[in-house]
Amino acid sequence: MPYFESPVDGTRLHYVDYGPADGPVIVFVNSSYFGTEMWEYQMLPLADEGYRCVGFDRRGHGRSEDVWGGFDLDSLADDVHGLTEHLGLDAVTLVGHSIGTAEIVRCLSRHGADRVARVALVAGMAPGIVRSAGHPEGIAPEDVRAVAEGFARDRAAFFEDGADAFFALGRPGVDLSPAYVRYAVRCAEGATARAGAALYELIGSLDVAAELTKIDLPVLVVHGTHDTSAPLEVTGRRAAGLLPDATLKVYENAGHGLYATHARQLNADLREFMAGAAGA
Repeated sequence: MPYFESPVDGTRLHYVDYGPADGPVIVFVNSSYFGTEMWEYQMLPLADEGYRCVGFDRRGHGRSEDVWGGFDLDSLADDVHGLTEHLGLDAVTLVGHSIGTAEIVRCLSRHGADRVARVALVAGMAPGIVRSAGHPEGIAPEDVRAVAEGFARDRAAFFEDGADAFFALGRPGVDLSPAYVRYAVRCAEGATARAGAALYELIGSLDVAAELTKIDLPVLVVHGTHDTSAPLEVTGRRAAGLLPDATLKVYENAGHGLYATHARQLNADLREFMAGAAGA
């Protein structure tokens, strides 16, 4: 299995590298709890079409090492950058989901965009969900803490009970098999308890709004109308308004797990975005 060592602390991180080595490069950055398997409906068809699709399992996730530290946003962003450096990738399209969008933003803030051509923020947590003086429309901090406490008490119930809302099951046009939903829950349970709790703590203090305003790249923002994890008005629409060069695509009836429920639509938008940004 391919691994690289984190530039932060030497943690061994598992990665995948699909498609032709000379194809346009897409680096996928995962949601909390999931490894690269979450992107199967993007990575496999796009690799078949000639894109080079790369991703890695965040520390404490998937097949990467189980560690205690390194779950601050700077370290997580450095791990993203470490993968691009390890493989010598250039002209990269960075595609992040949920907390992965914040890791991408911080990666650009810390390391610049020399290797990056464009960015896609999919159902992003960026710029942050929690209410603050600069973000009065956000979610109350005590509500976020309550969810974190529930996660710590019984994370198995957290995943199973939250699956329907995560995928917005029951909304028109949303169709996933019960088997796939069970599979997704099992994948989420594969992240260590330490990793899950640390990332939820990070979400409770996340604020990359100022960093978004400094991204001098084309950015595609994709968000669902029924995202209960990262509500559209709090995250996706706000991110698009802060970014200097953003295209916002709103998916009707989509939830946080739109990468699975709206995979064809997302793939089409990624192809169009890459072609348009490359020709701009």
